[in-house]
Amino acid sequence: MEQLLKIENLCKTFTIHSLRKHISASKNINISLNKGEFIGITGRSGSGKSTILKCIYRTYLANEGNIWYNSKKFGLVDILSISERQMIYLRKYEMGYVSQFLNSMPRTIARDLVEHSVLEMGFSKEYASKEADKILEHFELDRELWDSYPNNFSGGEKLRLNIAMAMVKHPRLLLLDEPTASLDNYSKERVKELLNQLKSEGTTMIGIFHDIDFMDGVCDREYNMEAGELI
Repeated sequence: MEQLLKIENLCKTFTIHSLRKHISASKNINISLNKGEFIGITGRSGSGKSTILKCIYRTYLANEGNIWYNSKKFGLVDILSISERQMIYLRKYEMGYVSQFLNSMPRTIARDLVEHSVLEMGFSKEYASKEADKILEHFELDRELWDSYPNNFSGGEKLRLNIAMAMVKHPRLLLLDEPTASLDNYSKERVKELLNQLKSEGTTMIGIFHDIDFMDGVCDREYNMEAGELI
């Protein structure tokens, strides 16, 4: 099978200058992922799970190791050493990231946010509008909210919108940081349906979960994280 991602000896530390102290968030992380695989990571809060995803997405710069990614455009690259322009391209066209918190353009309605995710991939306005409607309907976001600003949404509605914005792009690599944190059981099932669909299309995924039951039937492999290390 085609290998899409390989993390080798990844280490990330943070420095608290006021205390003159170094904190190890993640250390000796080694993960290999083939195209279409889905791995889940569990662990206590503060164990370093999110740090791995942020290093892959390069919102954190790792201190040591390599993150090899088989890009459709650039070929095999080390995310730790590619240019900012290349990384921006990967985030825009090849990677998706879902966090617990909605990070959206201000004064932009929900429907436009989802459409924008498709438009920036180079698709037409007509196609973007169609795909936005389809995924918003899938997550059963009230139609009255489609033309509303997300700051009026509940926590669960914001999370569903966040997931929709990432999934509508059908990325090659999807990073999920607690994607079901504030969702009810019915909404979780809708998320699971789309994850299985993306997986069948070849999307590779890494997800962080507290809900271990959610991982059943979705993840190919499961890891547990303790004190910055994968078990």
